[in-house]
Order: sequence, then structure tokens, then C-alpha cells
Amino acid sequence: MINKKFKSGFVSIVGRPNVGKSTLINELVGEKIAIMSDKPQTTRNQIKAIFNDDDAQIVFVDTPGMQDPRNKLGKYMLKSSEESMKGMDIILYVVDESDFIGKADSKIIEKLKFRKETKLLIINKVDKINNEKLMKIVQMYSNLNLFDEIIPVSALKGTNSKKVIEIIKVYLTYGPQFFPEDMITDQPERVLVSEIIREKILHYTDEEIPHGTMVRIESMKKRTDKEIMDISAVIYCERENHKSIIIGKGGRKIKGIGSAARKELEIRLGIQVNLELWVKPKENWRDNENYIRGFGFNDKEI
Repeated sequence: MINKKFKSGFVSIVGRPNVGKSTLINELVGEKIAIMSDKPQTTRNQIKAIFNDDDAQIVFVDTPGMQDPRNKLGKYMLKSSEESMKGMDIILYVVDESDFIGKADSKIIEKLKFRKETKLLIINKVDKINNEKLMKIVQMYSNLNLFDEIIPVSALKGTNSKKVIEIIKVYLTYGPQFFPEDMITDQPERVLVSEIIREKILHYTDEEIPHGTMVRIESMKKRTDKEIMDISAVIYCERENHKSIIIGKGGRKIKGIGSAARKELEIRLGIQVNLELWVKPKENWRDNENYIRGFGFNDKEI
């Protein structure tokens, strides 16, 4: 029997890279689920983040930024983003404060025209613009006659995040609770740990290396005699010279990465963490199907 007082559903968050999808999803759920960076395509997998309150459960699916792929990993990510829209109750399309529709957004909009799901447009980063420019952007997208609602937000400032939730609820139907009410993500703990480490790599290496890093957790075990979690992880990169960049002069950079990751992991895991990091190059791994599958990316599963 359907509970006429409880709504639930799945919401796919799509958009081009660097429009703030991960920041938005963390703000909507109220917890850090997706890693954040100002570099494009920080998110690589579909990440489910779950919003729970007394009258609804909203399952958000955060996806990689949609852009023309430059390697085989990019092709996987694009396919993952496109497939994530299927079977959803709502598609949340996120754009930034740009007052023109560029090539990447035009391609996404063309795909959205063929989708029958409810489509909500989120104009993010409105804290950077005045009201006059905002009205111009709203009108620009309104003229497409494509979106059921247009919602200006600032994910960074938290502006209108509650409004987004309330509007989503309007378009959801009454249904079951798909996940336990205390569950905020379906991601395994090891995946969350590896992503936190990768986020710190992106922050600490800035523009020095491309997105060609991957983190694999080799071991993760709580000591029997102490409240300490021992974690050993390998950072894979695409070039031998990238290894020296990640390590840094005198090992300073890898120490900074490890220290920042450890502090956040201790908060997330609620236990003291002993973190060991190793760096290994795998030449051009993002264009090697065997490496890509070995890291858990398999387009046959999409």
C-alpha cells in the first residue's frame, strides 16, 4: 500500500564540467558526499547521495561533467552521464552564471529535448552576478520552452537550496523509502576514502598535472589493540614526471596531501587514521582499456 504522505524518487544531476554539481549535491544532502575541485570532471562515477526528511526521500545521482571525450576514460564518463538520465523521475540540469549558451551546453540541451522526464534547470553561482544579469539568463533559458522550473541558486552560499528540495518534492510521486533513513550514500567506504585522497591531490597539485590520477586502497584495517585505522593507498599517475610532481621537493607535497586527507578521514570515519601513500606511474592509463577496467570503470555495466 502506497503511503499517501511520503514521496520518493530518483533525481539525476547533469551538466557540463565545472558548473558546481558536486557542491550542489553536497549542499542539498547536507553532507559531503562528492569531492569538490575547480578542475573539470572531478566526479568520475555515478554517485548516489540520499536526502531524507519526514515526508520524502530523494535519491540524487551525481554524474561526471558532460563534454567531448579526449580519451577512453572520457568516453566512459560521457556514457555514464547520458545513461544516468534513463529511468529517473527528474533531471536536474545545472548551468553556471554565463549569459550565453555555449557549445557544450547546446549539446546537452539537444539531448534533453528527447527526454520525457521532468526537467528542472538550476542556475548556479548566482552570488557572482547582479539581478539584471540573472533575469537575462532566466529569460534566455525560458525561451527554450524546455524546463518545468528554473531555480537560481548559489550552492557555495546555500542560497535557495531548500527551495530546490521543495520544488523537487512537488514533482515527485508518493512512493516507498528506497534506502534506510540514516543512509546518505550507496558508496562503499573504500571508495569514499579513495575519493577524499584524490580530492587532496587535485588541490595540492593545482595545474601542475592533469586529471590523470587514480587512487586505489590497498588495505584498510582497524587495529585490534588500539582505536587506529591503518590505511594504505596507491596513487597512480600517467607519467614518470607526474610522480615527482606529486611527491614534491623533499616529499613536501605528498606529505601535505597525506596530512590533509588524514584529517578529513578521521572526521569522516570517527577514528584516528594512520595513512600511507605510495605513487606509481601507469603510462597513459586513461587510454588503456585494461587499466580502466582494473580501476573499476566498465562501460558494459552502464
